Amino acid sequence: MSRQGAHQTRKAARRKVMQILYQAGITGQSVDEILSEDRYIDEIGVPCDFTRMLLRGTVEHLARIDALIAQTSENWSIERMPLVDLSVLRMAVYEMCYADDIPHSVSINEAVELAKQYGGEDESSRFVNGVLGKIAVVIEQQELE
Repeated sequence: MSRQGAHQTRKAARRKVMQILYQAGITGQSVDEILSEDRYIDEIGVPCDFTRMLLRGTVEHLARIDALIAQTSENWSIERMPLVDLSVLRMAVYEMCYADDIPHSVSINEAVELAKQYGGEDESSRFVNGVLGKIAVVIEQQELE
């Protein structure tokens, strides 16, 4: 597969992750239920291995991910965040913390693009960018310690 093709595949996978995390938040179903029972929205297609890895990793590390988001999102509690923005943030933070083969800049850029496309607020992309930029600094500081 070409580099461009792989990029498009990962872009689509991230969109699926965001949509399934959003679906789980809206319906109260677990991500595992959605995946194992094929309850995801038909139009997003069958989740690929990269999608499943991001979803399972995000769920597995959700407590740390949410703690980082809460720590860096000034004046916004997790409960008050729009669910699309939160879904995008959770996926990107998982990538930044646990996917060593993905540069932070790629995770941030992909998340900002998703927020632009799907975020309900005009400020979604700036909010996502700001929070992830702060998280990148926190992660880098932790790596230096």
